[in-house]
Amino acid sequence: VGAMGKPDCLISSDGKNFTIKTESTLKTTQFSCNLGEKFEETTADGRKTHTVCTFTNGTLVQQQEWDGKESTTTRKLEDGKLVVECVMNNVTCTRVYETVE
Repeated sequence: VGAMGKPDCLISSDGKNFTIKTESTLKTTQFSCNLGEKFEETTADGRKTHTVCTFTNGTLVQQQEWDGKESTTTRKLEDGKLVVECVMNNVTCTRVYETVE
């Protein structure tokens, strides 16, 4: 059922602070961060992580650490689409969001 959901991803920024909101019929999650500053995040699946976000060359990078594990999520625009890649233990998951008008 979760794989069939088509979430909306809304990203806003005032230059230093980013807010990322992901909405679907099953769940809505949101977090805000100051670039380069570590913060505590509760993920959609309930994990408590220590997270740092950076923005370089048009790519938003989110690095999470918890219980001795880590993952990296990148978000960037390619051909007018938002491409989100999550890497953990050399496994990569990619999701592509298209603009809805």
